[in-house]
Amino acid sequence: MDKKDVLANIAKRLRIHSLRMTTKAGSGHPTTCLSMAELISCLFFEEMRYNPKNPRDWANDEFILSKGHAAPILWAALAEAGIIHERELMNLRKLTSTLEGHPTPRMKWVKAAAGSLGQGLSVGVGMALAMKLGKSPGRVFVMMGDGECAEGAVWEAANTASYLKLDNLRAVVDINRLGQSEETMHGFDLKAYERKFNAFGWDVIRINGHNINQILGAFRKANQSNKPTSILAGTIKGKGVSSLEDKNGWHGKPLKEDALQEALKGLGPMPEIDSKRYVKKPKSRRTLHLIKRYNFKKNSYYDKTATRRAYGNALLNLGQINEAVIALDGDVKNSTYAEDFFKTFPRRAFQIYIAEQNMVGMSLGLSAKGFLPFVATFSAFLSRAHDQIRMASYSFSNIKFVGSHSGVSIGADGPSQMGLEDLAIFRPIPGCAVLYPSDAYSAEGCVESIARHKGLAYLRTARPATPLIYSKKHKFPIGGSKVLRKNKKDKATVIAAGITVYEALKAHEELKKEGISVRVIDAYSIEPIDKKNIIREVNEAKKKVVVVEDHYQNGGLGDAVAGTLGGKAEIVHLAIKELPRSGKPEELMEKYGINAKHIKNAVKTLLSR
Repeated sequence: MDKKDVLANIAKRLRIHSLRMTTKAGSGHPTTCLSMAELISCLFFEEMRYNPKNPRDWANDEFILSKGHAAPILWAALAEAGIIHERELMNLRKLTSTLEGHPTPRMKWVKAAAGSLGQGLSVGVGMALAMKLGKSPGRVFVMMGDGECAEGAVWEAANTASYLKLDNLRAVVDINRLGQSEETMHGFDLKAYERKFNAFGWDVIRINGHNINQILGAFRKANQSNKPTSILAGTIKGKGVSSLEDKNGWHGKPLKEDALQEALKGLGPMPEIDSKRYVKKPKSRRTLHLIKRYNFKKNSYYDKTATRRAYGNALLNLGQINEAVIALDGDVKNSTYAEDFFKTFPRRAFQIYIAEQNMVGMSLGLSAKGFLPFVATFSAFLSRAHDQIRMASYSFSNIKFVGSHSGVSIGADGPSQMGLEDLAIFRPIPGCAVLYPSDAYSAEGCVESIARHKGLAYLRTARPATPLIYSKKHKFPIGGSKVLRKNKKDKATVIAAGITVYEALKAHEELKKEGISVRVIDAYSIEPIDKKNIIREVNEAKKKVVVVEDHYQNGGLGDAVAGTLGGKAEIVHLAIKELPRSGKPEELMEKYGINAKHIKNAVKTLLSR
């Protein structure tokens, strides 16, 4: 049997598996699997090199299923490769199975969660970049759908891939014409897609996605290119089942049992072939060895310093002892102070320009290959990449996000620049640490803590320079807090974080002059919040609490404190409760009710009740 016949038979097996497992599950997307059977067959059993016993082999080629709804055919390919048992396919979408409806890294051969369309190419850019950095011989293959090419993030990624000269990246686009509800933007017009990829500096190859000779020829040609390559494959959605071929209305609909039997009859018997024989392994096994230390030497500060400045110092110090650290910037490194890292470690620092969705998607790919990406921009602009952040959590990624210029305290730049929703973005994500330091020493301590944390973490920094509260000796573990002022006669507790800590301390002094004693807590760890300490301190101080934060009313520190106290304390919450405007920092904090005067009045109101 020649190789063309082998691959055709494997493609037929993949089709049959995809149909059977989706019918058994009672849900799924069989028609999109049918269109890409030859592409997957040629990839997994001819073109790609991978060690089926080790998904972390540094010499492996990597596969990303950007069109995540085609998960059944990925699981089928892994079964054919001998990575999972064929009988496991019948557990598709079961609660107890790793073969989920859209891939996640619960299946160890999946490096990035898929299902939110348009993100796979950014992940591929990050992985291809990581493999360049680690001198891997492998390549990255991103299987995309035509519908997702309407997403802007795709073209952000295409732009960056060309800019970084990632000749180890292949985008295979399954152009089967039909989306979920109707024909895609360009239908079968492959030249339209070609013009777009060419415009971003890619080599482009157009093929019939069901012609095995053309598929293999395209891969050979791509291997000779010094650019990222897009293989545009014209296919038929539902290919192989006459009742489904090129028919709208079948997206996400499995066949009923009687229709399945009719389809299998039309496809013919399952070919008898041992697909495992055709898996091609890398020439040599490799591992990536990176020095990973976290205890960096902290700086000495003698005057007011912005926490964003301290972040830049800490990142530089961390980079000197930890080879895994990568810095990604969205054209604001001179404001986040990541620029010092860029100057010192140019090979580990990457300017992604104003393309935050792609920047976050790339960090997911870098993390998947063992690097430790720090993604820094204005906190307001991270909201653009909320979906990518969400998917990074489903990918169990180890990424550190840093948002600077947070809150109305940035001043006259105005509301478009004020990150006022950022805590609400990161706090709900399971396992994501959210830290908000108030001074330079706490900022450096928080950087060390999030670097050690395995998983997502968000560090919120501020624009204004702030006085020193702490010293080098202080530690800032995730889940901690600091009691800054305390007296046995305290009648209330003021809980603050970041910039409002200073306003709380000012209010404390003013209240003290009037004979009113209050406790002040720096809740620098907003998620997880220090429940044990806060409950104890609040209970000692008469269960009356003022929470003050430079953030919108919902989703931030106030909600974290309220959830901790569970209705067992009286709370006044000072936060930004209307759309802000430009002005001086002190004017804005006064206008929107989060300065010392408002804290003082809130305490008095509480005590008068």
